[in-house]
Amino acid sequence: MTEADPTPQEIKAIFDRIAPIYDQLNDRLSWGQHRIWKKMAVKWSEVKPGNNALDVCCGSGDLALLLAREVGQSGKVTGLDFSCEQLAIAKKRQLAKFPTVAMDWLEGDALALPFGDNQFDCATMGYGLRNVTNIPLSLQELFRVLKPRAKAAILDFHRPDPGLGAVLQQWYLANIVVSTAEDMGMKEEYAYINPSIERFPTGTEQIKLSQAAGFSNAVHYPLIGGMMGILVLTK
Repeated sequence: MTEADPTPQEIKAIFDRIAPIYDQLNDRLSWGQHRIWKKMAVKWSEVKPGNNALDVCCGSGDLALLLAREVGQSGKVTGLDFSCEQLAIAKKRQLAKFPTVAMDWLEGDALALPFGDNQFDCATMGYGLRNVTNIPLSLQELFRVLKPRAKAAILDFHRPDPGLGAVLQQWYLANIVVSTAEDMGMKEEYAYINPSIERFPTGTEQIKLSQAAGFSNAVHYPLIGGMMGILVLTK
């Protein structure tokens, strides 16, 4: 991190503040498309009925709840996030949608997952890898807690190759993200997105980092012209 980068405490404070309108913001910023991308990530995690599934940086619970639908009453889902305000919303959503599915909501650190080795059958992460302060360590922790041959799917923004995709992303960030966040009184809270994307590893770099963390297979799937991507990992 550089001096200009927000600290973990500052990022946590941002997500606590935006918690009440986080879902509404996501819908407006992506025209609802984030729901499709999250379903793709869950599918690529290869979650099955009865699985013990993990969602790291779970936020308000979108991916965790999609996992709950798949694991059913014979499985279990654990959602972990550093924002207690986001977790409170996630738990309320679970009680309304899947009250009979075993789900734990834990406040914790993606760089020091509070689980033993080889515990989970699959895992997801949505828009979290870009916000951790140590991406290699986060991937190592994810590798550690997954069972052998288990899969993880990580959805996040992506930095497109120079060209039309990069131009479109800059336009989107400047004209959609900033204006929408400003309309909802969250301009300062969302100002960190552009610099966070600029320093985020490309898909090729994410693959190399994942292999260095121990994953036997890593594939990065670009979405919408490379502006988003899903990293699919196999332990």
